[in-house]
Amino acid sequence: MKALIQRVKTASVNISGELHGEIGPGILLLLGVEKTDNQASADKLLQKILNYRIFSDSEGRMNLNLQQREGGLLIVSQFTLVADTAKGLRPGFSKGATPEQGEALYEYFVGQARSLHSDVATGRFGADMQVSLINDGPVTFLLEV
Repeated sequence: MKALIQRVKTASVNISGELHGEIGPGILLLLGVEKTDNQASADKLLQKILNYRIFSDSEGRMNLNLQQREGGLLIVSQFTLVADTAKGLRPGFSKGATPEQGEALYEYFVGQARSLHSDVATGRFGADMQVSLINDGPVTFLLEV
């Protein structure tokens, strides 16, 4: 699994012109699922995201995690994140999970996130989404498990 996380002041997802998910300060998470991923890798990645220290403490150092900050978590499925871009001028998607596997793991990940964190919003798997954000910093990290 791959997760591109961005510390945001605000983020939202619109689908077909309607607001689907929105958070205030927190993390926008773009989530990519690969063929080899499973529930154990989803759990490991979620723990890393919830505990990754990217928020400033009183001294301005990145020492606080999402739960300490009590920030929002906006989870958006992002199939292109797992693309192979090493060769040529066109991305390859052979490492990506099938749509069925990807959706099942995405839904599992969202369910686990909601059971562990109080402020979780989402996009919709496979939908054409318009994502808006105000990146705070900017602070962006690619996490993999």
